[in-house]
Amino acid sequence: MIKHNIVYNPVVDWRFDLAKAEGSLLWDKEGKQYIDFSSGWNTTNLGWNNPEVNKAVSDQAHKNVYAPMWTADEVQSKYAKKLTDAFPEELDVVCRATGGTEANEMALKIARAVTGRSQIVSFAHTYHGQSFGTLALGFVPAYVKQIAPLVPEFIQMDYPNAFAEQPEEKTLEKFLTELEKHLKTEKVAAVFTEPGLITGWGSMLQAPKGYLTAVRELTQKYGTLLVVDEVGTGFSRTGKLFGIEHEEVIPDIVTLAKGISNGAGAIGAVVTKGKMVEEYAGAFKPTSTFGWNPLACAAALKNLEIHQRDKVWEEADRKGKLVKAELEKQLSDDKNMQNLRGLGLEIAFDISSDNKEGEDNSELSTVIVDRCFEKGLHLADAGDCIQIMPPLTISEDQLKEGLETLISVIKSL
Repeated sequence: MIKHNIVYNPVVDWRFDLAKAEGSLLWDKEGKQYIDFSSGWNTTNLGWNNPEVNKAVSDQAHKNVYAPMWTADEVQSKYAKKLTDAFPEELDVVCRATGGTEANEMALKIARAVTGRSQIVSFAHTYHGQSFGTLALGFVPAYVKQIAPLVPEFIQMDYPNAFAEQPEEKTLEKFLTELEKHLKTEKVAAVFTEPGLITGWGSMLQAPKGYLTAVRELTQKYGTLLVVDEVGTGFSRTGKLFGIEHEEVIPDIVTLAKGISNGAGAIGAVVTKGKMVEEYAGAFKPTSTFGWNPLACAAALKNLEIHQRDKVWEEADRKGKLVKAELEKQLSDDKNMQNLRGLGLEIAFDISSDNKEGEDNSELSTVIVDRCFEKGLHLADAGDCIQIMPPLTISEDQLKEGLETLISVIKSL
């Protein structure tokens, strides 16, 4: 089926035609304005069409717009150094990619090449990309039914949910016992995870404190690599420049995309350990025809400069606390807000399945998203919960206005 000359996607239909975007505001083609609480799902962390980032792209366009994979444009080299310098010194090399799917696919190949093992441990109902390999990491069964089978040798575990009924310590202990059973076989090449917080597929589960530290210890014990997907959590979203900083964990591989260029160019990255991968480069072949297009690199370089210059992560942390405090104040006794959680400005809460209108959780969350949209607040439809992830640079006035809309809609249910 074709709609407006674009292939129609029956699972993720577009909500509106975007005519203009600036800062934390969006406009449709009829001129209606919306406060954005989605950031394009953690992409425009510095606000839509950040003028500094866009100018960097424009300036680069007058210099060079393409560099083949066997060369390095000056802006690519500058960004490679700037990016690796932002990580612990062990993570000193980077592979060029066009986005999160390609970056995560590269990480899978690196893990198998370096370890000589085939199995990958990941988590059900997580999102890491659209290739067969990345879908196998955390697919939702209903979404892949017609394209199965996926890549074999992937072990999906249940994510350790800090908001389960039992105490966090018990949840983590039970999970680690199950994880160690898999790692003891010494067939697992890598554990593939986000840094204590799921950002994709709408579940937005949060792990118990100490999760990433404990996983790092177990993977080192059994010679398994730790791959941390920072596609959704990177670039100040969680109140740190990168999510791994919350527990000061040094993984073997980090993947990046989304907020890497603030949406101004298609780009992804795999940051890893040079000593670990140098002799295996021929095996996993980290090549990409359009990886690190100079225009995207210019955007990414300026984007990282702004995050570090302005310490945007501190702003995210402060505003995230404001959001949670206001929601607690207004909705703590409302059954339609349960398990309020999150880090920085990656915040979510569950919807009660016992509601007045008879919908299940996912249906009711869609009702809330739709009603907010009618009132000028744009939320991503997370399906199982309400997910709040506005641009980190959103003004407090716009943040409060958006929260007022969301709260009023929930109270009206």
